[in-house]
Amino acid sequence: MNRGLLLGLLSVFCLPAQAGPQINVGTVYDYLEADKSTYLKRVFNSGDATAFVKINVLEIVYDDAGTPKEIAVENAADGASRNGLMASPARLIVPAQGMQGTRLLYMGERDRERYFRVRFVPVVPEKEDDFVVTGEEREDYKKSLSAGVNVMTGFGTIFFVRPKDARYATAINESESRYELRNNGNTVVIVDEFKSCSLSKESDCGATTKHHVLAGKSFAFDKEKGREYRFFLIEGSDKKTMKVASR
Repeated sequence: MNRGLLLGLLSVFCLPAQAGPQINVGTVYDYLEADKSTYLKRVFNSGDATAFVKINVLEIVYDDAGTPKEIAVENAADGASRNGLMASPARLIVPAQGMQGTRLLYMGERDRERYFRVRFVPVVPEKEDDFVVTGEEREDYKKSLSAGVNVMTGFGTIFFVRPKDARYATAINESESRYELRNNGNTVVIVDEFKSCSLSKESDCGATTKHHVLAGKSFAFDKEKGREYRFFLIEGSDKKTMKVASR
């Protein structure tokens, strides 16, 4: 498995809720384009109680073996800002059946692509959490939740920050038995809605998958006789329909 596929690992904290707040953060992969420095992320609450949501950001880095690990986002050299991604605000109060937004702000150099995990964690507010609520409001909220069965679910998303000079250079190497797509650019490309279907029976298709191919890495598959492989190749705003048949 190449390291790009490892970015698909997401953090789910609990089982689905039976009552109380139920948040939804939309897409689990987000991309900050080369000409942008901020990204609006919306958090929806389809539950029947207010959601108090903490937003935590960690950077994903890779060692020499390509193994990912998550580290804290460091302060910049001036000590007054972050060298990486931050959420503003990092605490959201989302009303029942409502929505709130946070801006993901990137600060630092854009000479290379960087990756971050952004976690949205619903919590019961405590005094030290910096939510703007009174002690009485906190106690009332706890009592309202304790009246029923409440399991709050959090979500982890992956955030890609493209370099300032984002460059796409996707090379295709194909033989009779194998197909390889190599990313020779400096930013991630996406193989989206990939599936294998029978040429003789349209309904005979495999599972649909999504793959992120990082700079310098490849996505490849062995071709099976009598099947066609379909997917979208996404390079920034450019989306191409691809079909590879093996007869």
